[in-house]
Amino acid sequence: MQKTCIIIPCYNEEQRLDSSKFLNFIINNSYHFCFVNDGSKDDTAKLITEFKRKANKKVTLINLEINSGKGEAIRQGFLKMVDTGYFEIIGYLDADLATPLEEIPYLLASFDEGYEVVIGSRVKRLGTHIHRRLPRHYMGRVFATIASTTLKIRAYDSQCGAKFFKVETTQFLFREQFISKWIFDLELLYRLKNEQHEIYENKLLEVPLRKWSEQLDSKIRLVDILRVPIELLKIKSRM
Repeated sequence: MQKTCIIIPCYNEEQRLDSSKFLNFIINNSYHFCFVNDGSKDDTAKLITEFKRKANKKVTLINLEINSGKGEAIRQGFLKMVDTGYFEIIGYLDADLATPLEEIPYLLASFDEGYEVVIGSRVKRLGTHIHRRLPRHYMGRVFATIASTTLKIRAYDSQCGAKFFKVETTQFLFREQFISKWIFDLELLYRLKNEQHEIYENKLLEVPLRKWSEQLDSKIRLVDILRVPIELLKIKSRM
């Protein structure tokens, strides 16, 4: 089994971070978890510290003093975990576990087939449990269409918060800060497409999730959605 670290960006997650679910999964599996506390103003760091002591050294906590956004929190976690020289695969999930922890081994199995990047995708199919409000689903399809037209990215669901990377070939993706705080997932794919086209075309796999459930207390604001076209153009113009 390849050594894997999962980064969990956290901002004011005290009330919704299911520490018991995380702890149970961590204890019973071989993965390492890196929680990045992104300048939270509540007791998120304290909560993580409490279950970190019970996790048999399989949890790292990184505290960022200033809230820098999800993308930067993930980038900082990725860089610090790469610096350990230990992990072969590093990925990230959302703290609210919209993507259940049980999907991790399912996604990681694709690396055994030679892929370098594996991303989750929220596709509602028979036999799966994908729960998403229709307005959010339709907004996602509109976003995907605009993104595909602007950046020529073929991903069905670039914004799904479940992505994993083979460290030795993709750590360059996280060298520089992201241009966009909100659609950094798409920016990652655009960087891959521009800088490692061979990996983008032949070593990237989008895997439909078996389970995903929308969390109603999303931190996405209307202003973020309205800024999407501008953000896309910024990404395109600076790369």
